[in-house]
Amino acid sequence: MAETKTENKITMLTIKEAAALVDGLTEYRIREMCRSGELPCFKAGKKYLINKEILHKYLNGELVVR
Repeated sequence: MAETKTENKITMLTIKEAAALVDGLTEYRIREMCRSGELPCFKAGKKYLINKEILHKYLNGELVVR
């Protein structure tokens, strides 16, 4: 039996890319959200990386961060 694979590609955004994607949010505000833990992200070197799907869920109110 042939097994079908569906791979979901994970897209990570820098703060600059996230700000360009979301109208009304500045780079400064997104950076502050990352620093405070309000927006789930991780730091790679000096850059914050944000999962695109998680960003969309957070902005749509589907994701609650504690």
